[in-house]
Amino acid sequence: MEENKPRLLGECSEEFILYLQSVRGFSSCTLKGYSSDLKHFALSAGKDKDITVITEADIRKAVASLSKRKYEVVSINRFISAVRGLFFYCKKFGYIEVNPALNVKTLKAPKYLPNFMTQSEVDEICSLPEEKELLWPLRDRAIFEVLYSTGCRVSELCSLKFSDFDKKYESAKVLGKGNKERRVFISKDAKKALMSYLCERRSRFPATWVNGASPVEKIFVNQKGTALTAGGVSMIISRYSGAEGTGKHITPHSFRHTFATSLLMNGADIRIVQEMLGHSNINTTQRYTHVTPERLREIYAQAFPHADVQKE
Repeated sequence: MEENKPRLLGECSEEFILYLQSVRGFSSCTLKGYSSDLKHFALSAGKDKDITVITEADIRKAVASLSKRKYEVVSINRFISAVRGLFFYCKKFGYIEVNPALNVKTLKAPKYLPNFMTQSEVDEICSLPEEKELLWPLRDRAIFEVLYSTGCRVSELCSLKFSDFDKKYESAKVLGKGNKERRVFISKDAKKALMSYLCERRSRFPATWVNGASPVEKIFVNQKGTALTAGGVSMIISRYSGAEGTGKHITPHSFRHTFATSLLMNGADIRIVQEMLGHSNINTTQRYTHVTPERLREIYAQAFPHADVQKE
């Protein structure tokens, strides 16, 4: 591109998204969200507008329009992050001299405790597939057990391949956000469920196996034999946690929250939990340091000499 040719907002946005994908290794989910945010900004400010003439007022106007449309704080903050990232990128590569997003701060978001399950709730939902036989029982139990055992994000679960596992299926390597690789571990219950599912998968789709291997490298497949998507896993979990199942709203992330909460409540070091979750910032992990009423009663009973705490 010529030096004196204006760099348009739309063009810079596309270039920025490509940079996040190819250089920074952002997840497809994050890229989709940022693309949507920058398209909204282009509609507000004008995609054919020279990037050098966009002002802080243009950005604040776009943020205000989201507020008027009753967007949640987390969505508005993602929009602000996307726009700030765009202008930081443009400043870094010399497309602009002054960054108009420098003083645009994210909104203060309400603090929500992660939605986690008790051990009895985990046991209940893991046993439901074989009790209810709603979809594919052995596969569904394996999904639940592996999610709980590893603390994987749903996208990481769907990306798991045969080659990611060790020979005994007791651990697997996972590629998380920012192409950060980590190792997750498979409990005995999760391994047992996984082996049962893989055995049945092979008998269900014998024509897809050649020389002892499957051309579909992904571990979890749908009932047609093709790779299961994140949306598919969410649908499976919602089916078992709906009216036909537990009746408690559970998402794929609930298993991840429960994994982290269980580790911390049983004395695991927070930095180890951070590593096992693949968090780049320990502040994200600290959300899980909330204390349940049961844990409070236990600590009180142990620490206070005159305590006589009865379970409710």
